[in-house]
Amino acid sequence: MVLVYRMPAKPTAGRVAVWRQLKKIGAISLQQSVCVFPDKQEVRRELDEIIRRVAESGGEWHLLPLRPPTPPERGKLVAQFREQTARQYLEIIENCEVNFQKEIEFETFRKNLTYVEAEEIRIEFEKIVEWFERVLVRDWFGAPNQQEARAWLERCHGLVHQFEAAVYEAEQNGTFGEGGPAWAQGDGAPSGGRPQSLATRSS
Repeated sequence: MVLVYRMPAKPTAGRVAVWRQLKKIGAISLQQSVCVFPDKQEVRRELDEIIRRVAESGGEWHLLPLRPPTPPERGKLVAQFREQTARQYLEIIENCEVNFQKEIEFETFRKNLTYVEAEEIRIEFEKIVEWFERVLVRDWFGAPNQQEARAWLERCHGLVHQFEAAVYEAEQNGTFGEGGPAWAQGDGAPSGGRPQSLATRSS
């Protein structure tokens, strides 16, 4: 399917909202205000909301069927979809490696082994999982980096369990237990200091 739309230049809030919604459902832009989607029922349902917003903002739109493209053209479209989704998987991997893992290292180093911190870490992990699931449902053509992102989620899940076990042991014994994460043992602080807020790119 192809969506062609036009919206008033002002106010910009409506244009930005439509752009964000189109990105969220996995559209690729052929040019400004011309987007392509696979013809799938779930995509059509979400397009209804986008079209309604375009109309309410005083814009115009056309949703057109796309006849089967030639093999070379189909290859170009599929490559664009795969590249877009692969970048999103890479962002998840970066978030796991640079932010989430470092956050657990930092909190363990400063012995912030509390139930409150454990709950915050689990909530942030669940946000990353939800982010991955949103990308996965739009991965129509098997984009690269999916398996690596999945592996990082499994690794982070293990780190969450290790941190929770360390919190439990600390509360039971009043000390930092030897059963804490292996990378937490040692005298040096984790490099780079406290990481930025987790899952900041998941919106």
